[in-house]
Amino acid sequence: MAVESYTEELVLKELKCILGMNSFGYVYPQGDVSNIVLIDNLLKQAGGKPVDCDIDDYSKGGNGKGKPEFIITFNNYPNLIVVVECKNAVSKHSSQQMNKPKGFAIDGVLYYAKYLKQEFDVIALAVSGTQIDKLKVSSYEWRKGHDKPLEYSKGKDVVLEVDNYLRLYNGEQIQRRFSLDEIRKTAVLMHNTLREIKMTERNKPIFIAGILIALNDSAFESNFTNLNDFDFIMDALISSIRKVLHNTDIQKDKTENIVQAFIILKTNTKLKSKNLNELGSIRWYISELDNKIKPMMFHADNTLDALGVFYHEFIKYSGGDGQGLGIILTPQHLTEFMVDLVNVSKTDRVVDICCGSGSFLITAMTKMFNQATNTDETDKIRKEGLYGVDFDPELYTLAIANMIIRKDGKSNIKYGDCFNKDIASFIRNKKCTIGLMNPPYSQKDKVELEFVEQLLSLLEVGGKASVVVPMSCAIGTKYKEVRERLFKHHSLKAVFSMPDEIFYPTGTNVCVMVWEAHKSHDSSKETYFGYCKDDGFVKRKKLGRVDVNNRWESIKKEWLRLYQNLEVKPGVSAKKCVTHLDEWLTEAYMKTDYSKITMEDFQSSVNDYLAYLVKSGEIHEGR
Repeated sequence: MAVESYTEELVLKELKCILGMNSFGYVYPQGDVSNIVLIDNLLKQAGGKPVDCDIDDYSKGGNGKGKPEFIITFNNYPNLIVVVECKNAVSKHSSQQMNKPKGFAIDGVLYYAKYLKQEFDVIALAVSGTQIDKLKVSSYEWRKGHDKPLEYSKGKDVVLEVDNYLRLYNGEQIQRRFSLDEIRKTAVLMHNTLREIKMTERNKPIFIAGILIALNDSAFESNFTNLNDFDFIMDALISSIRKVLHNTDIQKDKTENIVQAFIILKTNTKLKSKNLNELGSIRWYISELDNKIKPMMFHADNTLDALGVFYHEFIKYSGGDGQGLGIILTPQHLTEFMVDLVNVSKTDRVVDICCGSGSFLITAMTKMFNQATNTDETDKIRKEGLYGVDFDPELYTLAIANMIIRKDGKSNIKYGDCFNKDIASFIRNKKCTIGLMNPPYSQKDKVELEFVEQLLSLLEVGGKASVVVPMSCAIGTKYKEVRERLFKHHSLKAVFSMPDEIFYPTGTNVCVMVWEAHKSHDSSKETYFGYCKDDGFVKRKKLGRVDVNNRWESIKKEWLRLYQNLEVKPGVSAKKCVTHLDEWLTEAYMKTDYSKITMEDFQSSVNDYLAYLVKSGEIHEGR
């Protein structure tokens, strides 16, 4: 049988705090606040929770002293406290009239709050259930001396970190640390519910991005929970999408494409028939994205493309790997490594001409923000520091949602072909100094190195580009003419051979190239080559490749150190003068580190050789 202590443990875990002293203040259990006389006296005034008591009735305080599960105080906010009440079953979350304090979480926490708010501003948190994915959570703010509490629309059925309750109290945007588990749970739920209403694959990214764009309208974000009619919500959504996109450089026809998808959705009888309070209703979708995905996108220190990861997971559960829509997500640790290779700074102007959902731009933006010293600098980065192009209308929609939510100013993402003269001219006029890209692979009309060539042509003289391309681009003379043009106009600074399964579950072997724009390659000068096959990630069922042993950061630091110092290390790196006809991979030039060869390696090689001889008929089994 579920017991209430399970709920209490879950709440502390999700609040990211412990009993006793924390960095923000102190967490007291079971009303044990005898050292704070004012709070202690108010809990004595409340007494034990009565069975029945209206929210405005102060005459029925029980015997003894009130004992809420937790009282939280703050070092920097002495006039604010958080009171928490837990129940072990979601059926005990709230009574119909919220007038049964003893039996229900909301009723109980508001019972305590009405006494505590006589001297404090109170955040009242009610949590019911013992399973994290099935919790019922409600939170309220009851300011000192006010007659009624105000329910927070944020954090519905989610326990936020303590810092986020402070953000709500101060009227700020909540932020959530990246959680792949949370993303996957949300993706599964949305997949299952959208399947019921027969939404097409190509409309799914527009649906998700459109809601996130609308949530960037503060009026809509504040009021959508109060709208109690399907048509009212849909009209408000459409109006807010138009309002937000009106202030950007996004083409009007693209705005109308997004809007049209929601106009069509208004006629979906299955969606319209959903009770607005139930899972799968339009209000539920908005709330899920508002509470779970947007706060991860908004997190100040989060370089991750949370929206891209969410949509990638969403597509997996929809019966594909996303490749049908051109979604092959660049692994986040690879994205960060590539940004670090070109040493992105706050004064750079960064472009990705195949930006997809915007992963490279988001990673670069965060790195640039971390170097900024004031709001003027961060505003300049948002407005003038980041540019993108994408040809796929659905991915373009995800990208603009990604950047708008991060307050990038005008959303400098262009829809169209990066080889288009007008788009190329637009990017060239922005005087970009850094290029980042994972170009589309195996295109019929363009090879990957032609995308690299186009990117470099759009950068300023001396601009740097970090691109990830298939190994075939660095081997032999398959792309002889493009390679020759590249060397005529640009300089290859480095090539890194990446892990064979870095794009798992897809099977493409890749390398990362670093180029310097508009400076002819001097084949008398050495190019650096890195053998970066072990990134510390291992495969785990249902999780893909994960850094379970936390090795990546130290590995990345060593790779970058070797490159920055142009250091040759046997088995890891090499330097070589190359022409456009040579191989551009360390495997061709690296010296073997014999100190790492073991007897097991030797025996394995002998076994492989013997197997080869048997298979080729050179020797027969049993001889």
